[in-house]
Amino acid sequence: MAPKPVDALTETAFPDRVLAAETPVLIQFWAPWCAPCRMMTPIVEQIAEEQKGHLDVVKVNVDDEPALAIQHGVSSIPAFIVYADGERKEQWVGASPKPVLERTLAAYLR
Repeated sequence: MAPKPVDALTETAFPDRVLAAETPVLIQFWAPWCAPCRMMTPIVEQIAEEQKGHLDVVKVNVDDEPALAIQHGVSSIPAFIVYADGERKEQWVGASPKPVLERTLAAYLR
């Protein structure tokens, strides 16, 4: 069974979905025209499914939500940000294999 798609995050939903989240949140900034972003989609969806209840995973389409991208200093995609306890903890740019992503996220999983 394929993992379900990751929810899209909007500027309006950001405070409740990210800042007030009880679990760490991984945000992927992406765009449909970005080949590395599309390459990361199945990996991000797998992690979302495997870490359900321990990690919330959301995506921001930079074309649809440019203010969120600007607010987070995103100028290249795919970009990833981890929030935990309402604070930005880590941010990086670029596609990476699933084990690398899992190692990075392990520090924030409870």
